[in-house]
Amino acid sequence: MSSIWSQIHSDSVSSGRQTLIHRLEIEGRPGYIIPTNKFLRGKNAQSRPIDQTLSYHLKYAFQFHPDSHAGQIYRGAYQGIGFAGYNFASPEEIGNPIAFYLFQGATLAGISPQLTFDYEWNFGLSTGWKPYHYEKNPYNGMVGSKVNAYMNMNFYFRYLLSRNIDLIYGVTFTHFSNGNTKFPNAGLNAAGIKAGITYNINRQQNYLSQGLPGYSSLIRNFPRHVSYDLVFFGSWRRKGVVVNGEPMASPDNYTVLGFNINPMYNLGYKLRVGASLDGVYDSSANIYTDNYDYVPGTYTPEHTFYKPTIDKQLALGVSARAEYVMPYFDVGIGIGANILHRGGDLKGLYQILALKIKVTRHSFIHIGYNLQNFDTPNYLMLGLGLRLNNRQPRY
Repeated sequence: MSSIWSQIHSDSVSSGRQTLIHRLEIEGRPGYIIPTNKFLRGKNAQSRPIDQTLSYHLKYAFQFHPDSHAGQIYRGAYQGIGFAGYNFASPEEIGNPIAFYLFQGATLAGISPQLTFDYEWNFGLSTGWKPYHYEKNPYNGMVGSKVNAYMNMNFYFRYLLSRNIDLIYGVTFTHFSNGNTKFPNAGLNAAGIKAGITYNINRQQNYLSQGLPGYSSLIRNFPRHVSYDLVFFGSWRRKGVVVNGEPMASPDNYTVLGFNINPMYNLGYKLRVGASLDGVYDSSANIYTDNYDYVPGTYTPEHTFYKPTIDKQLALGVSARAEYVMPYFDVGIGIGANILHRGGDLKGLYQILALKIKVTRHSFIHIGYNLQNFDTPNYLMLGLGLRLNNRQPRY
């Protein structure tokens, strides 16, 4: 085995420094569906639990050569696009969705010259679902839309089998949701295992040279600084109210608009922390309807839902933020509370998960999700951002 790696390193040196390593990957992911609602627990047309899933994945990725600036700063980082097909063993009620997604991963720990422990996230859209319909698909109170967001996180081992071939195996966690854009939106969650094989198209000229003779670091000292992100976002959502102790969905779509002013202290190449001033107009906040005798499960499209005055739909909050910085993408989390509001739906804590897709050095696409009190889906945050005083070194 050592002779293989020596030859690969020799190829790398003789060919000069390469910029990118390209690769193709196929995976299988069997999993267990977490029974978070009665439909999955057995209240369905089959009268049995729906608890198994199987998916296949075809992926393309590129990786920075480890002798490049980015390859040394973001060890083992790779990114690409993927396609997946899902089977939930209930095609009549759920469908057999397909997903298209972006992904990124990197090495968490090197265990041996041939074995690493890595992570990877996937984010995209899935289609082909069979949504709830009160006549045609009445049991499926889980999914209300034909298109849903797809999110996945996995941790795995990568074994370098030969010049071109890697074996991968690990665990995976998946979530499907429509972001509260349609009802119902119980979502589907699954946990499972993954196994696959990677073909590295040109790695014979791009061996991981860190630690080998002749290796010299290209990493420069990072200039710690404060940068400023300005984000403007919008989306739409559905909303329900509780009538006589039972939830009742409004038939209307509601507009959400907002902004974030987000100073962040850049601690290094991979981490920034800070705070954010968060303003939002949520036209679904504090809606109400007549207090009448509502029969759960009945369909009442003619019933009127009322909006309060606009001051009860505006809020200004403050949140603490942290972002994991990688090439092309920043992944951020936040937790905050509205400090100026008129109560009701705008009280309590809110949580934010956001993906920033870098377009230029000073601009990005913002895709986020807002959750209330750690358990209630709130709204999507789809927008554009501007980054000021970005002093992160170019690589």
